[in-house]
Formats: sequence, structure tokens, C-alpha cells
Amino acid sequence: MERFIVEKKLKDLVDKALSRRSFLAGAGSVAAGTLIAGCSDSTPATTTPVATTTAAPAALTDADYLNFALNLEYLEAEFYLHAATGTGLSTTDAGSGAGSVTVPAVTQLTGLTAVQSAYLNEVAQNELDHVRLLRSALAGAAVPRPAIDLTFFGTLAMVAGITKDTSFTPFASYPTYLIGAFIFEDVGVTAYHGAALVLTSKANLTVGAEIHAVEAYHAASIRTQIVAADFLANTGTNTYTNIANQVSTLRGTLGGGAETMLSQTTIVASDSNSIGYKRSPDQVLHIVYGAAGGAGVSKGGFFPAGLNGKISVTAS
Repeated sequence: MERFIVEKKLKDLVDKALSRRSFLAGAGSVAAGTLIAGCSDSTPATTTPVATTTAAPAALTDADYLNFALNLEYLEAEFYLHAATGTGLSTTDAGSGAGSVTVPAVTQLTGLTAVQSAYLNEVAQNELDHVRLLRSALAGAAVPRPAIDLTFFGTLAMVAGITKDTSFTPFASYPTYLIGAFIFEDVGVTAYHGAALVLTSKANLTVGAEIHAVEAYHAASIRTQIVAADFLANTGTNTYTNIANQVSTLRGTLGGGAETMLSQTTIVASDSNSIGYKRSPDQVLHIVYGAAGGAGVSKGGFFPAGLNGKISVTAS
């Protein structure tokens, strides 16, 4: 069992959760909650490395960064397609030698309004198109879909304090689906922002910017719908907004970036200058692996066998 030192207000919760269930996810570290954001400036987290190599990393190319993005798009596409249709990517879209996808017994959402169904189907198609766009841009260099575990939402919810066990699934209802989407979309937005700093080809930067814009639309819509659900319920409890903020807090603990807490008067995720946040690949890896700070983590969380491609092991 790995020991994770996270910011003080979450330490007791994480330790308690870890005592109930191993988060090693097949040797990858898994001390997560509900996804995405930035580590605190307090005592650095420590882990037992999964990969112990100390060799200097090889120089990364645009293709490596696009393949990193492709791994994330595979994850998002599987999530939205399963919610919309009950099935995931086709063999052609997943690529030769694709990993398996672990899902709950039931994934397709039912009982939706016409507007909810249309929105869900639109986003699912967007994410499928992103997979196809990146695979096309990478041509023969595109990596196949890695193994993906969509049951990891339950573990994240427990560690974040949303539930007392791992029973949470975003496929239970439209509001819980919004929480699952909230986990992914803000990460995607910050990841593509970060990619703008490292892509060298104008053509590749254009591809990244085009996808970034759509992910930002998704994130804004989802953040608005979460707050609107509480506003329309008019119970004064802000149930879903509070859950989303628990997600933000844990993402911040794991991923080394900033978060904007949701409220009825604060929807946009940006800094004091109204600039969107960004994350490095290393910060994103910590989030999707569900791993607190530490070098050498190569798998876990939503990616039980790790990402495919050169960017797959945490550096810090």
C-alpha cells in the first residue's frame, strides 16, 4: 500500500479510504477522488514508484503529444458513447491491438428528456470525431486505445467523500452523468491549453486548438447544467454543485493546477485575469491515474495498464 501525503484537510479522508481498499490498480498508484486540478503547495506527496528507471527521458515530438491527447480522447469517447448508446468505440476507431474497456453492468442512460438526449448524443459524437481527427493527423503513428476502466468513478467518489463506498456510477442518472462529465471536461480543457506550449508544428497546434475550443464548450455547458440543476431544485442544499466542488478539490490535490469552485455566480473556470487554466502532461497523468505526487507511476485509475505512447509515466 502506498502512502500518500496530501493537503491536510484531505489527509484523514484519504488514509481512511485507503485502509478499506487497495488503490494500486495493478501496481499503479490510485489515491484519487473525483478528478482533475492541482497539487497544493504544502508538503510534497510521496509514493512508492511503479517504474524506477532514472534514465533521462528521450526528447518528445509533436506526435508524442498528440498521442497523449489521443489516449485522453479514447477515454472521453468511451465514457460518452457508453452513456449515449450503451456501447463504445468500434474496432476500427479503437485501433489494432486496442485494450479492453471495463464498464458497469448498465451504462446507457434512460429516462432522458429530448433535450438531454440530444445533448448527450452531440457530445458523444464530438468525442468520437476527436478520436478520428487525431488518428488521422497521426496517420500510421497513432497508438491504439489503451485498457480503460470506467468503474474507477466509484473509487474516486469514495476518496473524495462523495460516497462512503465505491457504489457511485455516472451512468445511474443524468445528474450523475454530469458529475462524470465534469471530471473529464475540465481536465481536457487544461490539457489542451498546456499542449499549446509544447507543439512545434503550426498544423498540429491548429488541431489542438480546434479540439480545445470544443472541449471548452462542453465544460462550460456541463458546469452551467450542474449549477442550474440545483437552482431549479430550489432546495437550498446545492447538492450537485457541492459534489462538483468536492471533485475540484481532489483534482487540485492530484493534478498540480488551479480550480474555480462552482456557485450560482461563478461558472467560468479561470484565474484572476480571466485566463483559462493549463496543465502539463505530468499533472494530467496524476489525475487520470488517480495518483498523488511522485515520480514513476505508470498506470492506475482510468488506465489500469497505463497510457500508450511515450508519455505514460509520471515525472514528479
